[in-house]
Amino acid sequence: MANLMTQIQRGSSPAPRRTLVYGVHGVGKSTFGSMAERPIFIQTEDGLGNIECERFPLAQRCGDVLTALGELYKEPHEYGTVVIDSLDWLERVIWADVCQKRGVESIEDIGYAKGYTFSLTQWREVLTCLDALRNERGMMVILIAHAKIERFENPETEAYDRYSPRLHKTASALVQEWCDEVLFATYKVYTRKVDEKFGRAQHRGVGTGERIIRTTERPAHVAKNRLSLPDEIPLDYRVYAAFLRGENPLTNTESETDQRKPKE
Repeated sequence: MANLMTQIQRGSSPAPRRTLVYGVHGVGKSTFGSMAERPIFIQTEDGLGNIECERFPLAQRCGDVLTALGELYKEPHEYGTVVIDSLDWLERVIWADVCQKRGVESIEDIGYAKGYTFSLTQWREVLTCLDALRNERGMMVILIAHAKIERFENPETEAYDRYSPRLHKTASALVQEWCDEVLFATYKVYTRKVDEKFGRAQHRGVGTGERIIRTTERPAHVAKNRLSLPDEIPLDYRVYAAFLRGENPLTNTESETDQRKPKE
């Protein structure tokens, strides 16, 4: 057996990113994926009609997703990014498969919440296939998901609401741990003081239509990144890609952002 000490590695070994982008409805998550390098979509929901992109036929079962991933692994192609759109609809077909195998109508019909545990087997199979594409075919992975508001029981504070991917908590934890980046896509909102009644200031949310990505976790949302990204960047794949290359494309735009902020 070879001496393990001789196999110690040093330095970084950059690999294609595993990126989850989740956010509010219609903010531009799929458009973000379509701007990636030579993307191919595996669609589990019919929401790409207005986006110019190449895509597999709509997946009706988890097996359809695995077949598409297998074709990308085995067959010659020039795609550089695989995009699954969306994870919450993929979860539905995973649940349907689990229900069919267990002979029940609903995932809730499997007692003691074991249905959600059983579904993790298929989730891991999907992630294993994605790892093979990333590690052996050099493909970037972008996962698209919608957002939900969940009640978070923080052991250090009172419970509060926050945005998270619209997945069951077990699947969400698995996918988030697997990903390099978990990015929350939303609209930029400012607050403006509008009145003061009974000694208390009244504020109103004001939006400019600006679409942004939150890259680090805060009480209001789940997020993470392994690139030391700014807390907030524009919802634009080109900006994200620049950071992947080690560039900072926001240096000359910070003052422009300040100018767009509504005045008190």
